Amino acid sequence: MNLLSGRRRLGLTLALLAWCAPQSWAAERMSWDVDDTSREAIVYPPAAAGGKAPLLMAFHGFGDDVDNFQHVDLHGAWPEAVVVYFRGLPTRDRYRGWQVERGQYGDRDLKLVDTALGSLRAKYRIDDTRVYATGFSNGAMFTYLLWAERPALFAAYAPIAGRLRPTVQPSMRRPLLHVAGVQDAMVRYADQQAAVETAVRVNGVARARHACGEGCTVYGPKTPAPVMVLTHQGGHTIPRGTPDRIAAFLRQFALQR
Repeated sequence: MNLLSGRRRLGLTLALLAWCAPQSWAAERMSWDVDDTSREAIVYPPAAAGGKAPLLMAFHGFGDDVDNFQHVDLHGAWPEAVVVYFRGLPTRDRYRGWQVERGQYGDRDLKLVDTALGSLRAKYRIDDTRVYATGFSNGAMFTYLLWAERPALFAAYAPIAGRLRPTVQPSMRRPLLHVAGVQDAMVRYADQQAAVETAVRVNGVARARHACGEGCTVYGPKTPAPVMVLTHQGGHTIPRGTPDRIAAFLRQFALQR
């Protein structure tokens, strides 16, 4: 395997699942100027007009792109929500990705979230108590960073195949769903377990652990900030059904101000 294909496997494993679900409503490409750099996303509005809508921000894996990542079909799993698939910028390795620590790349991605959120609020009827973040691999690590750096904005988080950098220290209790593969060779399962342990500690739910189905464990199921862990026997990928599980988990929680 050459360097390009090896790097891109971090994000493009999704394509091997061949979901590519048909899009039932039109998406819009939006852009924002952040520190003189154009940032882009594919935005799916709610499938039907109604009241205020939840907002789900989604971040692709390292080396991937939104044109591929949108086929994970989070918008199909949660048609009532505004779903935004953001495009990362080239990193030092030239492949698209996200900052995973505060201060990295001039905080370009934290600034993107701040800028995009204001714009999306102006364009759509966003429920500010129901804003969520999810991501895969490098995008999951950025999702964890958002928990540490922007906990007042998000009601809950759903990282997939991610880990916490030592400098990333969430301190505010928030519901979290973590999806992990036992055979993950890109982001070690042990490192993902360590991230879950941090979430359990921060949320104060270590004493209440319950099974919630095959490969599913939930800590603090009756608390305001549970930690649910979905474990599969595969590698660095997103198993079928994950978007539905994410939508079902996140829609339970609203930000308590």
